[in-house]
Amino acid sequence: MSPAPEPRTIDDPSVLKSLAHPRRQRILARLSEHGAATSASLARELGLNTGATSYHLRELARNGLVEETEPPEGSHGRERWWRTPRHDLRFPPRSAQEEAFRQALDEYARAAFTRDFEDFNSALEATAEDETWGDAFPFSSGSIQVTPEELSGFFEEYIGLLKRYQRAPEETPEGARTVVTRFLAFPTTPDSASEPEDPHERT
Repeated sequence: MSPAPEPRTIDDPSVLKSLAHPRRQRILARLSEHGAATSASLARELGLNTGATSYHLRELARNGLVEETEPPEGSHGRERWWRTPRHDLRFPPRSAQEEAFRQALDEYARAAFTRDFEDFNSALEATAEDETWGDAFPFSSGSIQVTPEELSGFFEEYIGLLKRYQRAPEETPEGARTVVTRFLAFPTTPDSASEPEDPHERT
């Protein structure tokens, strides 16, 4: 199994700005979920201008968010192929963020989850008649009573589980498909906080 990548902390506002650009988010999502592509194929799939797509790819590459890769077997032409590197992107704790960085990161997170919800709805419609993948929508909602330190450990365990299944193409079993996963956790606000609920009451 390929070694897991080391975490990379994004604390440079210029890198966050590059990451948060709406069109670049779409490019990154496409490369992450469907594999390597050229600027021309990305432009066609995403309905973007080829020149603009090439520019966005160069900017993403400059910040280490995409990288060039070898053309797949059987491809023709001299176009450059791009992929997302295997990485574990992190951000500094909110208490260590400058106000402008925090606001930009919050806006990026809201936009990302909005796009995820749209993609989720599209996937529901696209797999409605799919006997194999139509049921592949596991969902769980609950709450836990933890300290900040315990929550950090909980998150690292989740990341460890995720990495077990982030396999190289040659290690991926036949019939596998890219499945989008998201982790969302947040503390209750003081107004909503009450006596700890019985964890067995929610699943």
